[in-house]
Amino acid sequence: MAEEKSNAHPTFNVQVDGVWHQFLKGTRVIEACAQAGVYVPRYCYHKKLSSPGNCRMCLIEMGMPRMGPDRKPELGADGKPIINWMARPQICCAQDVAEGMGVRTSSPLVEECRKGVMEFLLINHPLDCPICDQAGECELQEFSVEYGAAGSRFLENKVKKPKAVQLGPRVTLDDERCILCSRCVRFCNEIAKDDVLGFVDRGSHTVLTAHPGTRLENNYSLNTVDLCPVGALTSTDFRFKMRVWFLKETKSICTSCATGCNTLIGTREDIVYRQTPRENDDVNSCWMCDYGRLNFKYLEAENRILEPKIFDGEELTSVDWKSAIGHAALQLRQFSGWNIAIIASGRMTNEELWLTHKIADLLGVRYIDIVPRFGEGDDILLSKDRNPNATGARLILGLDEGPGAKLSAIAQAVRSGEIRVLLALGENPLKLGISAEQLTNMSAFVAMDILSNAANEHATVLLPASGFAEKRGSMINGKGRLQRLNRAVRPPGNARDDWEILRDLLQALGGSNGIYMIEDVFRQMSAEIPPFADLTLSKIGDLGVHVMRVDESPRPPTEPKAKDIEQAEKSRPTGR
Repeated sequence: MAEEKSNAHPTFNVQVDGVWHQFLKGTRVIEACAQAGVYVPRYCYHKKLSSPGNCRMCLIEMGMPRMGPDRKPELGADGKPIINWMARPQICCAQDVAEGMGVRTSSPLVEECRKGVMEFLLINHPLDCPICDQAGECELQEFSVEYGAAGSRFLENKVKKPKAVQLGPRVTLDDERCILCSRCVRFCNEIAKDDVLGFVDRGSHTVLTAHPGTRLENNYSLNTVDLCPVGALTSTDFRFKMRVWFLKETKSICTSCATGCNTLIGTREDIVYRQTPRENDDVNSCWMCDYGRLNFKYLEAENRILEPKIFDGEELTSVDWKSAIGHAALQLRQFSGWNIAIIASGRMTNEELWLTHKIADLLGVRYIDIVPRFGEGDDILLSKDRNPNATGARLILGLDEGPGAKLSAIAQAVRSGEIRVLLALGENPLKLGISAEQLTNMSAFVAMDILSNAANEHATVLLPASGFAEKRGSMINGKGRLQRLNRAVRPPGNARDDWEILRDLLQALGGSNGIYMIEDVFRQMSAEIPPFADLTLSKIGDLGVHVMRVDESPRPPTEPKAKDIEQAEKSRPTGR
């Protein structure tokens, strides 16, 4: 059977459990089996890492075509090559497919090999499944049920190894659970570029450890916990907090930087317990950084804003939502657009930014901007741009000069008294050169935020918003990929989804009506913004859609020149 050649994608014919299939050249045998619908158990193998072939769990029977005197494969009665099977089982994680190859994944020999491997792995493994964090998603548990023996022939004492070892600030090691698969070692070396882990001692006494004088403290250390097939490496933060089978997992995205890593948010009873990476080869592969993974604790912070409030002349007093929205609309309507500034956020969803844009158009607002955020990035996943949706903000709000270009002019206009009303959406004006006294002296300061801060104390209307795990919407990451944010928990108290707050404010101001669902907001955007054309929230899908081309290097915040401020002063309406 000749190889079918194609200049772009050459394929090989391979027999898997008696059935012939075609696979691309370079496909690992273990992946070819999966494509054929056969799962081969494995411990050391991971498709994003090198293959050391040290666990031996993926042993199979393998063969190649029997060659005749003419050096061509001998064909059977069915016209297919006759397979000459090897006497010994072979690992399939480090072997690529070849033309005419034969594979048996469930023969008596293979089954016996797997039982033998499982018996050796369980010889010294502790019987602590009831207290192990990995219980419920442990591959050793699963494979021992499917391939292991009911009893043990081991009569000697188990080898004891160190427990609760702090490998670093975020990872705790129970060494006696380790099955020496080396996934964590290879990840640190190949992906995180931090060769800090290794094995010491020999035989049954081999242990995983950090090299002398080093710690596992890189920004990707918790990926080793995801990779660990057993409960050896555990998250110090998540350890002993919740059984995984109680968790509801919601597909979403990380909002800690412009990369927008795909995630699974693990929750129970409206509490977020963990975030783990979700595979998306176009965004984050199988990984995510520790910074983004652990950035959800503020959702349970003591200073969460739980009730809408208005300033009654003496203090902020809790009111119902209708009163708060009506009061905010009344204050905004009393002034012209040149007296109003809107400070939006690069952490808002596209839908929230769209409604903000509609409010600005309705009021005639000219001063509108977002706050840029930049930090140290890396060459793996962490972006220098810490705003998850700065791209969406530039597109929807029309920030042609870049995020932050108007902030200095806004602060100056507040100081001069030109701006009498400030609408702050998830940002703290005190960090932008506006003083507390200036906020107090403003005619109106409407703030929508998640957490209380020093600026919110001076608000005339305070609106409690939702965190990233408490709302739906879409964002565009730093490379122009439109992705979906999904709701995993309900917001606490009387906090509401941000888009609903802005929708109600827009309607109270006399704007559009008839928006009942967030899908309606996206439908409006798709009708007016070309990159969103013919898309809906559901069409974005779990992996997102690339919608625009973006400069991959984030621009630093720009400061307006003096002549720009002068021009703004000259162009404003006279007599105001």
